[in-house]
Amino acid sequence: MKVLIVDDDALIRDSLKILIGMEADMEVVGTAPNAQEALELCGRHQPDIVLMDIRMPVMDGVLGTKLIRSQFSNIKVIILTTFKDDEYIKEAIKNGATGYMLKNQSSDSIIESLRAVHKGSVVLEREVAESLTSMLKDDKKKQQKKLDITEREWDVLKLVGEGLANKEIADKLYLSEGTVRNYVTTLLEKLSLRDRTQLAIYYVKNLE
Repeated sequence: MKVLIVDDDALIRDSLKILIGMEADMEVVGTAPNAQEALELCGRHQPDIVLMDIRMPVMDGVLGTKLIRSQFSNIKVIILTTFKDDEYIKEAIKNGATGYMLKNQSSDSIIESLRAVHKGSVVLEREVAESLTSMLKDDKKKQQKKLDITEREWDVLKLVGEGLANKEIADKLYLSEGTVRNYVTTLLEKLSLRDRTQLAIYYVKNLE
């Protein structure tokens, strides 16, 4: 596994390089003090994983994650930072980070997270996962309020967006098919949409 380390603190870069370099299945192919240099190194070395800080000069980790993921879809990014800022977490995950960890983690946790992400897992430190869950709930409430839809209408909209038929939705939500049809009709009226297909597309494009 090839790893690129990105952090504006030289001591942290060197420490991580030593730590990761001690693992038989890992190789540090480069280090960078900011995300702009990291982007250039990704093109040169094609690492499997970029271990990325958030706050850095020239280019921060959020924008760096977005650019790396858009230009090198095979390269995964793990954010490793001291900042448990809700907006940073949200933006990093939205822009393609497959992990978000805090620097107070043990060295063993960092190593195991690299292995887990390399195998296809998403790694979120517990505090970060809790913050992300809370943010998603807040976003859902804001969207519901904005669209003037009820909790149950939201549930139906989500399942329509996932491609479920009325009977499947009825079974999942313990409702009758007739009740589900009524909810779908109400949603079409509230969202000014013509049919069920438009409803599904609306959910996927705007709310998923």
